Amino acid sequence: MVEMLKVSSKSSPNSVAGAIANSLKDQTTVEVQAIGAGALNQAVKAIAIARGFLAPVGKDIYCVPSFSDADVAGEER
Repeated sequence: MVEMLKVSSKSSPNSVAGAIANSLKDQTTVEVQAIGAGALNQAVKAIAIARGFLAPVGKDIYCVPSFSDADVAGEER
């Protein structure tokens, strides 16, 4: 099962990076969902920070951005 991490514009990039790094210890794929420009900014920062967390243990990560529809409070976005 692929873990879905939801990021908002108020999310701490360091906290999200830690969640990404911890998830990748147990699995090979993590999905990060960001809705809006502010959330996307925090998500990209978190991915860069997570890459730094994982590099010393020999893991390299990459990002494959895509668009998808999301159901938020019964409303499709």
